[in-house]
Amino acid sequence: MKTALASVASLLLGVSILLTGQGLQGILLPVRAGIEEFSTIAIGVMGAAYFLGFTLGCVKGGELVKNVGHVRVFAAMTALASASPLLHGLLLEPWVWTLLRAITGFCFAVLYVVIESWLNEQATNENRGIIFSTYVMITLTMLAAGQMMTLLYDPKDMQLFAIASVLVSLAAMPVVLSRSPSPAIPSHVDVNIRRLFEISPAGAIGCLASGLANGPFWALAPLFASGISDGVSLASWFMTAAVIGGAVAQWPIGHLSDKLGRRKVMAAMGIAGAVLGLFLFVSGMTSFVGLIVFSAAWGFVAFPIYSIAVAHANDNADPEDYVMVSAGLLLMYGAGAIVGPFLASMLMTLVGVSALYAYTGTIHLLLMLYVIARMARRASRPEEHHIPFTDAMATAHTASHVYEEEIQQQAEDEAA
Repeated sequence: MKTALASVASLLLGVSILLTGQGLQGILLPVRAGIEEFSTIAIGVMGAAYFLGFTLGCVKGGELVKNVGHVRVFAAMTALASASPLLHGLLLEPWVWTLLRAITGFCFAVLYVVIESWLNEQATNENRGIIFSTYVMITLTMLAAGQMMTLLYDPKDMQLFAIASVLVSLAAMPVVLSRSPSPAIPSHVDVNIRRLFEISPAGAIGCLASGLANGPFWALAPLFASGISDGVSLASWFMTAAVIGGAVAQWPIGHLSDKLGRRKVMAAMGIAGAVLGLFLFVSGMTSFVGLIVFSAAWGFVAFPIYSIAVAHANDNADPEDYVMVSAGLLLMYGAGAIVGPFLASMLMTLVGVSALYAYTGTIHLLLMLYVIARMARRASRPEEHHIPFTDAMATAHTASHVYEEEIQQQAEDEAA
């Protein structure tokens, strides 16, 4: 394990610093927006803008890498992303924040493409699971650490915005100074959504539903927590508990899906998410401890859905379709995460902040019904093939595998 991680240690160090800054921004901005009395719809639009930029970054990131290379793109995107939190703190206008969130989403999508394509080139079939499981755990853990940093200073002041900017800037140093060779430059990326649905309707809809539910969570859950209790403490703990719950769930839920089948587990997680969301909406819970426990439970059932959907889609894909499937699933998630904050914010404006979880509960319920309908229409194959869940985790967060096939082909051409 030490040998496998040694070649990517500097890159993973950069990732940990980068995602700490990202986690801090993710909770600071909705909390500060609430303090500035931005409307709930405006905050939802900001969340949607982030994922719109993220989707565009996934589409255009490969072109940037192709033109100037991985290291230069990483340095440029961290520079631009580090300017964003400073401008948020200086320009307290909803339309400015919306534009900045779109820019931030674009930057982080491109950064993820660089990071994961780099990891993919360094990994082998023997150590890919170790490398990417470590990467996923770092992603969720450092996001949680960044969220807790909101307790260091008053979000009304400039300090937290400055810290977020510094962290994102520092993330470039280990990557730019790394001795590891840069990955091969991708040649092209083709996305075929129609073909994706032919391969795995349940996988595609699972990723869409995950975006519809998780996008509003990242954008609006801090506002929900702040609406229940004044101050930042509850919001920080609430978001962190969800992330920790999601991190803890990845492996047990993933291995359960290996044994029982992806669609069965996806349906079970859907109904669990629906029950939890609708329970919170009906109960009107305000207890600090109760809300923290609920948030961890919600993260436990909500966050693995995307990973399971990705694994299910790859179970049914041919090797030549892996690249297209990875790109298409990410775009499905991004589309849901763009629309979701709009829908949730409108519902919260009409009903109240607790309507956020009525919305997510409804999305999970609809997912469960769809998956069950698919299972009824097409029985599982007698000997259903599952790729190892550890390998599927490599596509569970960004678009790394979009480039894996092109990289391999280019290496073969050079060897010939």
